[in-house]
Amino acid sequence: MTKGKPWPADDEKNLKEWFTSGTTNLRVLAFSFGGCYTEEAIRQKLIKFGLLKEQQQSKNSECCCSIKLNLPIELPSIEETLKILAAALEALKTPGLDKAEVLRLRGIIAGAKVYQERFEVYVRYRELEEELMEARRKYAELRKKS
Repeated sequence: MTKGKPWPADDEKNLKEWFTSGTTNLRVLAFSFGGCYTEEAIRQKLIKFGLLKEQQQSKNSECCCSIKLNLPIELPSIEETLKILAAALEALKTPGLDKAEVLRLRGIIAGAKVYQERFEVYVRYRELEEELMEARRKYAELRKKS
């Protein structure tokens, strides 16, 4: 039973593309449509398309992941992250990008910025941890001498 107005074909196409490309948060999807659709309307449309099961994401759920994250063995360097950021910024200059690709690139840019901030905090933490371990070693040596 249809309750609201029919969706334009372009909106349905965009929703399918965004969802299958990894944008699965209903709030983000609703925002992407400029408030034309509620989170519940988007959820119902995804269920109709067979992309979401009713029990997968309830009305109050914050997000749904469609991919499994693999933890890297080594953290990417700041240089690597800056290269990714530069590549995403350069890609945004490409004429004719669709909305899904722009959203994906903007997500990469935002993620790179957060990574840089967190990486700097992590490095400072590791330095402090190393200083503390060195101080403990020196303290242990002093205790042995006395």
